[in-house]
Amino acid sequence: MLALLLAVNLLNYLDRQVLYSLLPLIQTDLFLTDAQAGKLASAFMIVYMFAAPPIGYWADRGSRRLWIAMGIALWSLATAASGLAPGYRSLFAARAAVGIGESCYGAISPSFIAEHFPASKRGSVLAVFSMAIPVGSALGYIAGGSLGEHWGWRNAFFLVSLPGLALALLSLALSEPRSRALSEPQPGPGAYLDLFSVPSFLIVTLAGAAMTFALGGFAVWMPSFFHREWGWGVGRAGMVFGAITVASGIAGSLAGGWLADWALKFTRKAYFLVSGLGLFIGLPLAVAAVLCPAPSVSLGLLFGAEFFLFLNMGPLNAIIVSVTKPSCRSMAFAANIFVIHALGDAISPAIIGELSDHFGLKIALLMASSTLGAAAGLCFWGTRHYERDASYA
Repeated sequence: MLALLLAVNLLNYLDRQVLYSLLPLIQTDLFLTDAQAGKLASAFMIVYMFAAPPIGYWADRGSRRLWIAMGIALWSLATAASGLAPGYRSLFAARAAVGIGESCYGAISPSFIAEHFPASKRGSVLAVFSMAIPVGSALGYIAGGSLGEHWGWRNAFFLVSLPGLALALLSLALSEPRSRALSEPQPGPGAYLDLFSVPSFLIVTLAGAAMTFALGGFAVWMPSFFHREWGWGVGRAGMVFGAITVASGIAGSLAGGWLADWALKFTRKAYFLVSGLGLFIGLPLAVAAVLCPAPSVSLGLLFGAEFFLFLNMGPLNAIIVSVTKPSCRSMAFAANIFVIHALGDAISPAIIGELSDHFGLKIALLMASSTLGAAAGLCFWGTRHYERDASYA
């Protein structure tokens, strides 16, 4: 189950991120400004976040494996449709449709996986699952840059969409882990507001939003930054950024999950502490990576920044599982998705694009990175509430 859903999550982020290494080619072909290019990423995120709450609500009342399978099939078909788009509006619509499919998976899969394992292992398990975020994203940069350079951006979309249909069929064999939850009284839509009355849930969601604002903007614009600052081709830019993200993401995600579960033996605040520490250290490294003029040094700093920022992937998801009841966990992740993207990467790529048009891409990236400090502060604040909230769930 974990292996299959990890593979699906890799594809999830590959299909999501493949656009970004293709942006220079798409902009040239369709004559797009940076602001328009940034709005392509925002189209996906806005639909993704608005689709998640109703999907999370329905999934808590039915078969989550069916929702997972439908989501995989839909986003794969929409990715293929991106390659058929004749112009900006149709490409915008196709990327928005990818958001609907991926919201089915993002709102359901973390709790689906977590409920198969005891609480003492959830940090490590969700870290393995969340490892797909950097690795899948990196594969998207690598595949997009390489395929786009050799076969064109349209064919790149076609090729990366193919594995999804096979994985959609395989996901139909998954077993539901929580029949007990379906027999419990099911909360109504008003439970979404109740979730935000839990301090730990509110704090982890706001911290995720602050972090996602910065990381989402970097994910979209760093390949273009390499292309403009150092004159690299899109293939090389995507390959290098992807390789750094894979290495730092695997190491950081696994280290964060292991460290948080180990520290949990000594303090129940471990998930918030590990996440806050990683964000606190990652911020100055990210700023230095953008400012450094030497590519080799900049890439080393970028690796260090991503390593520390990815420490929180498993722990933050484990917090959501720990402070919410089984009967509304899909709703909890859906609400989290809505807020972190509404305040995060649904708006940051377009904002960075607008700032780049006026002040240059380097200044825009530096301004966006400041939200990592807010994310770190929120995580440290969350340690005051976690023990009490987890005991009530």
